[in-house]
Amino acid sequence: MTRISTRAALAATAALFALPAVPAFAQETPAAVEDAADVASGEILVIARRREERLLDVPIAISVVSTESLEKLGGRDLSSVQGAIPNVNIVQGRGSASSANFYIRGIGQPDALQTFDPAVGVYVDGVYLSRIQGALLNLFDVQRVEVLRGPQGTLYGKNTIGGAVNVVSKKPDLNTLRGEASIGYGKFEEVTAKGYVSAPLVTDKVALSVAGVYDDREGIVTDPRTGRRYNDRNNLAGRATLRAQASDTVEVLISGDYTRQRNAATLGYLTAPLVRTDFGLGAVTLAPANPYGPYDFRASTSLTPDQGQKLDHWGVSGTINVDLTDNVQLTSITAYRKLKTDFFIDIDATQFEIGDVFVGTRQNQFSQELQLKYDYDKLKGVFGVYYLNENVSSHQEAYADDLFGFFGGPITFLRTIDDKQVTKSYAAFGQLTYDFTEQFSITAGLRYTRETKTYNRCTTTASTLGALNGLRYCFPDNLPAPFTGDDDVTYDAWTPMVSLSYKPTEGTLLYASASRGFKAGGFNGRVNSNGDISVTVNGVTTVTPSFDPETVWTYEAGAKGSFLDGKVNLSAAAFYSDYNNFQARVGNGTNVGLGGAFPVLNAGKLRIQGFEFDMTVRPAKPVTLFASVGYLDADYKEFNDPRRLPPAGGAAFSCNPTGNAITCRPAFAPPLTLRLGGEYRIPLGEASLTLGGDARFVDKHFLSVDNRAGLTEDGYWLGNLFAQVDFDKFYLRGTLRNVGNTLYKTDGQEFSSVGNIQTVYYGDPRTWNVTLGVRF
Repeated sequence: MTRISTRAALAATAALFALPAVPAFAQETPAAVEDAADVASGEILVIARRREERLLDVPIAISVVSTESLEKLGGRDLSSVQGAIPNVNIVQGRGSASSANFYIRGIGQPDALQTFDPAVGVYVDGVYLSRIQGALLNLFDVQRVEVLRGPQGTLYGKNTIGGAVNVVSKKPDLNTLRGEASIGYGKFEEVTAKGYVSAPLVTDKVALSVAGVYDDREGIVTDPRTGRRYNDRNNLAGRATLRAQASDTVEVLISGDYTRQRNAATLGYLTAPLVRTDFGLGAVTLAPANPYGPYDFRASTSLTPDQGQKLDHWGVSGTINVDLTDNVQLTSITAYRKLKTDFFIDIDATQFEIGDVFVGTRQNQFSQELQLKYDYDKLKGVFGVYYLNENVSSHQEAYADDLFGFFGGPITFLRTIDDKQVTKSYAAFGQLTYDFTEQFSITAGLRYTRETKTYNRCTTTASTLGALNGLRYCFPDNLPAPFTGDDDVTYDAWTPMVSLSYKPTEGTLLYASASRGFKAGGFNGRVNSNGDISVTVNGVTTVTPSFDPETVWTYEAGAKGSFLDGKVNLSAAAFYSDYNNFQARVGNGTNVGLGGAFPVLNAGKLRIQGFEFDMTVRPAKPVTLFASVGYLDADYKEFNDPRRLPPAGGAAFSCNPTGNAITCRPAFAPPLTLRLGGEYRIPLGEASLTLGGDARFVDKHFLSVDNRAGLTEDGYWLGNLFAQVDFDKFYLRGTLRNVGNTLYKTDGQEFSSVGNIQTVYYGDPRTWNVTLGVRF
């Protein structure tokens, strides 16, 4: 209780100091988050509810981030949102340069394996990206990023149990030639080049935009044994969009994009002793925790120079908007995407071959959505249907020649895996808003989702240990009766929402809402034997070939508003969530070495509550100040963990009431997130100089479901600065990120059942960049 009170008091104190001497509550968008003119006007438009409306009128906890504001502080992809929005965690995923780890209000999915669905939906111009691989998008032609906090199950459907991220790209201009280009150079031989041009082909009728980015940087991690560098960047991406105004009532948008990545491996750092199981000598420690002492961007690997990471990701989409009448619009969004990844990952991050893997993924998806939008008098809303067909297959190889031994001699070990999953998802939804008066409105919505998954997998082991050599396991063929051959599951869910909103004035909004979120169940993509999907409690063994969906009910109350002609914008939200059937990919208890099991549990229930506060103040025309605070109190109400021995005479392990520090704190749920900053613009004749920066705080949190001591971030501050000189169409900008050279962890890997592997990944050290750009 003392911890909760202390955290809450600290958050409330921070919010109190951030408040100006004006009425409470206003619009939710920090000023370094959108152009000052837009903030001041209060006319920022968003599509959070699948229709365009003022941010101020949306009864949802939503933050809008412009590309320009992120670039000023050195941001280049979605990970730069980290720390800028309260209770939001968006970082580079474990062991990959392109996977994204999304957590909103303590709800997410850290495992990058293709059979695990994300808990935060990512949408690019209305198209859902079903995998977290390749989701760490570069923001080279993006107009804005909308981050919706809380479940969005009605309009966005499955896998938005934590929230949704809307990436909105720039539309080609039908009348004016527009463009921008920049080139930058920075620390670690960083070179970035970006370009965007939009040109009318037929005035008022047809326009084309083309954008591209090149991003290259040397590695920031050095292997002391070889001198080679890792954790680098080598990215090339482009997008082209054709916009046609076929008639006064028909608009067509056709878009194609391609992303290519070629980089070395991404290394973490070992935080626990690495152990070999020797059948003559017992457990043998191969490497100590922190093998090179306190972390200083040194780590080793057994991977060869040609074992890096490759990604090719492309897609095409077509959007048609048809005004059927003055009050009814039909929108069709059709998309096809294809993803190819070949990743070598050294999970143990040492010169020993224990957790070295190759994961080659081939994924494609087709989606179709139809939306019928209505807006007349006091009633407005959207109805729609959605279809997704996804095929994802993989070839994996696990190399572990140092995992086993016999009286000091090596035992070779290679496991190969081939699997495939097919997902078909169908949904129908509707949401209506009725304005009882100009001030009071009610919104209600409902979505039905039905999803079928089919999965098969075969693993083969080759080893000089006879007991292991030639072992083969196929799912579902080798399942015990009555599950033999059972390779498909079907889930369905109803996800309703309701909200009440009241506008005391044109520039203020009060609201309360209740909404349900749903995340699909599925199959454990790491099952290598029936033991991985079996649990034994009190002598009774239960086989669970698949895991169930998880759901959440969230109750929220908030307020937002704009005051003093847009000079002050405030927002606040408080929320309470009941989170059920939590999907937990866990380690194998205290079994070190031989286990190799990676069970997925529907572990139980969480209770998550907290509040968020955003503020923007423009005390004078050249000055913008902003602050945000997020407070999060997340606790397991139940964590049923059959891996642990039950209390004497009791049932299976549960966090409540028996308690156990190993698995009793939700991961990626920092109690406090805080951001303070601002910018000041100085006129210089025909030019201007803008100085700005921010400070971000992320509180202590765990980096894995199993709360291992080394897989913990103790909390950190990050500071960023920029200076920009604008000369009419040209600008020169310098940025300094992580001013204090803070050492901080962003993610962790917990595979304690394989050699006791426990590794962490760190954010970038202090970096600088100088950019020269032009806009026209």
